[in-house]
Amino acid sequence: MNDTPGWASPGSAPSDGHEPGASGPAEPADRPAGPEQPAPPADRPGAEPTSPGTKWSKEQPPPAQWSAPTGPADQGGGQAPPPPPPGPGWGTPPPGPPGGGYGGPGGYGGPRGGYGGYGGPGGWGGGWGGPPPAAKPGVIPLRPLGVGEILDGAVSTMRTYWRTVLGISLTVAILTEIVVVLLQGLVLDDTGSEALNDPDATLSELGDALAQTTINSGVVFLISLIGTVLATALLTTVTSRAVLGRPVTTGEAWRDARPQVLKLFGLILLLLLIVAGLVTVGMAPGLLVTATAGGEAGVALTALGFLAGGVVAIWLMVRFSLASPALMLEKQGIKKAMGRSVKLVRGSWWRVFGIQLLATVIANVVASIIVIPFAFLAAALGGDGVGGFLEGTGDLGWTFLVVSGIGSVIGSMITFPITAGVTVLLYIDQRIRREALDLELARAAGAQGSSGSGAVPGS
Repeated sequence: MNDTPGWASPGSAPSDGHEPGASGPAEPADRPAGPEQPAPPADRPGAEPTSPGTKWSKEQPPPAQWSAPTGPADQGGGQAPPPPPPGPGWGTPPPGPPGGGYGGPGGYGGPRGGYGGYGGPGGWGGGWGGPPPAAKPGVIPLRPLGVGEILDGAVSTMRTYWRTVLGISLTVAILTEIVVVLLQGLVLDDTGSEALNDPDATLSELGDALAQTTINSGVVFLISLIGTVLATALLTTVTSRAVLGRPVTTGEAWRDARPQVLKLFGLILLLLLIVAGLVTVGMAPGLLVTATAGGEAGVALTALGFLAGGVVAIWLMVRFSLASPALMLEKQGIKKAMGRSVKLVRGSWWRVFGIQLLATVIANVVASIIVIPFAFLAAALGGDGVGGFLEGTGDLGWTFLVVSGIGSVIGSMITFPITAGVTVLLYIDQRIRREALDLELARAAGAQGSSGSGAVPGS
């Protein structure tokens, strides 16, 4: 049997031809060796004594009704049963002729192709090779994503479509920063900071200065928020096309995002009002105690209420964090987009929170590496120098505003694509995990043979 090309069962004895002393012609060497035939019982009626080399009795069972022995007790010659397979994988593949058979080269276990064999590398004994890789028509594979793949997808979008991405980010950042610089230099009053740094200022002066500083910061924040919303709306379209491997121009991105921009503004303002309301409600008891009784108890209660309101606000903002891409990509209204975000985040709050926090930290660190040197350079070129800037007594002249504004533009040009890209890819990832969106994306991209929604280590 060892000369037979093809499969050989494990543990079978080789067939070396006709045994000495056996009657009848020898069987071919390539014929499988059957079990040794048992001798007929001596007490059967009509049976004749048998000896080695004699023939069987003429009284035999009918054809096709005899089964092979199943154990040592049923075997007439005492032949042991085939040994069990030696470990997983059926051991090593049986020898075979070159270029053929299940174990030969080029066969099912050969090194030149096939399915790995019964014991060869990658076969039943060497471990299954796993499903085919997921389709990747764009910047991410169409399957559930890990944290690194989400971050890499955002960076790959910026690197692959840098003309469109950086063009949008740079344009929005320049327009936003021009408005901020003009407001700070012409409209907004900076006298509030001087009163806050004056130890001899009265309580009314400190109150006026605090109100003035709050108004200035609020105006700057509102202008920056408008720029962030515009950048997010346009970059959401770019990132969604990048997932399919389809480039998009700035004009195409604007035409696709324009019908939803006002709704996106409404969504962002509603979320800000929710945060402000929660924090105010949390601080209200402490403020009432401080206004009526005063003392440290009111201050402590106010701080505790602020922390409690902040925790609830963070919890809600994470639940609503995917509302922006849902509104832009699904063309939903504000209420339905918020509901979609809650549905997608449910059960994955900590994962969504961790990924977005990591992306925010990375974006801010990158922006700080650029913004801080420009701020020191602006202070050095200004009238009061770096010392006045560090002490908070420096004058925000035009030189300081322009130089620091350049640093802010460069920082925003980098942070906009990262934060927007991570949010969009996280939204797509959650839809893949919950709604098998990868199948629809594969059909949309014309990709074939996607592996479905398999699990990803470390995701």
